[in-house]
Amino acid sequence: MTDCNHQPLQFSTLVNKAVVADFLGGRLTTDAGALLLREVAEKTGLFNALNAVIPDPRNPVFTIHDQHSMLAQRITAIVLGYEDLNDHDELRTDPALQVAAGKVPDPDAALASSPTLCRLENRIERKTLIRAAEVLVDQFIAAHPVPPEHLMLDFDATDDPLHGHQEGRFFHGYYDHHCYLPLYVFSGHELLVPYLRPSNIDASKHTRAVLKLLVRKLRAAWPDVKITIRGDSGFCRWRTMRWCDSHGIGYILGLAKNPALERRAIDEMATAARRFALTGEAQRVFGSFAYSAGTWERARRVIVKAEHTAKGANPRFVVTNVPGEARELYENVYCQRGDMENRIKEQQLDLFADRTSCHRFLANQFRLLLSSAAYVLVQALRRIALPGTELATAQVGTLRLKLFKVAARVVLSARRVVFHLASSYPYQELFGAVFDRLLRWPLQVADGTG
Repeated sequence: MTDCNHQPLQFSTLVNKAVVADFLGGRLTTDAGALLLREVAEKTGLFNALNAVIPDPRNPVFTIHDQHSMLAQRITAIVLGYEDLNDHDELRTDPALQVAAGKVPDPDAALASSPTLCRLENRIERKTLIRAAEVLVDQFIAAHPVPPEHLMLDFDATDDPLHGHQEGRFFHGYYDHHCYLPLYVFSGHELLVPYLRPSNIDASKHTRAVLKLLVRKLRAAWPDVKITIRGDSGFCRWRTMRWCDSHGIGYILGLAKNPALERRAIDEMATAARRFALTGEAQRVFGSFAYSAGTWERARRVIVKAEHTAKGANPRFVVTNVPGEARELYENVYCQRGDMENRIKEQQLDLFADRTSCHRFLANQFRLLLSSAAYVLVQALRRIALPGTELATAQVGTLRLKLFKVAARVVLSARRVVFHLASSYPYQELFGAVFDRLLRWPLQVADGTG
């Protein structure tokens, strides 16, 4: 600290009082909510599990920063809003982050620097990424102490814009820029799969392989669980549907419209047009019929939503093997997949899943996994400690602002590390309630074995 920082800063007077500032407040943090994240990580065993599947080739004799603390440091910092490795050059002495990483706060024993974290990212290999991805599924399974009767798996792809010359960089005509095309699988608000892919592929590429692995793992844990997959027309591929039919998996998938489908739906479309002409209000008419595209090995049930508005006819189609009334399946099952897009946006905007600026493709996949682990950590907090509270459905950005960004003064003694949280913090009661729920929550996979 320079000498000038010891000099009081004289601001404009307030009424008849002087306003003075200095840099002598002691050890302070603005991220005391990291304490809650540490408790969640301890309860779920997330950091332990990830560390267990990532080999560490370094010689322990010359190792200063253990791998577990680096993973905890990086994932917690993402949740707290620090997206870049460069941020850690300053963060490494923050007492809240040191505690979250399992270290006693010490300004002279800083956490890992950005070059050290960068070396961690760049030594990750493909087999390690597969094992780390399985940890997220293990976390999902451990979050259900009672086996679920039914799981809805949502598949979707999105663009991850690139601004450099990373491996696997291609231009995508639909998104009109260079990007990756990651594949996500969610079940409700729970993230199961974040899979980075180059963008010179079909949106459904590797969907069937990912589904096979998921079904195998989920049924190993819950043999009687019913599984249904849901996706837009980009995932309507006959090989996927054939595999689902032969393995007892339900599906409800968007189906791109074509003249043959529109001819089959002519009665529903005519009815919707007639009702619109009579009422002047938008109309929806639902129906279903058997249909077989040229590449399909058999006919399947197709549901039509024949909508007519002031802009004209707007038919939509889905293909499904799930029994039920057409309108119910379309509006209350298929259309609910739109919520998954909010989850993807939350991870990209609030947890920086699109910060794939490493040169190596595998390093960028690891970054996506770290962001996904940050999502899993926050989702565990929501699931365990926030039901019934004002933040029960809050997104990461709101949780960060109201629950994680808390000022505190840190006092270290021989036996204790004390965080004196700001007396003016407006969510003290909520913070205490969240802590109480975490304290009472049983350990799930704290041994890191899944």
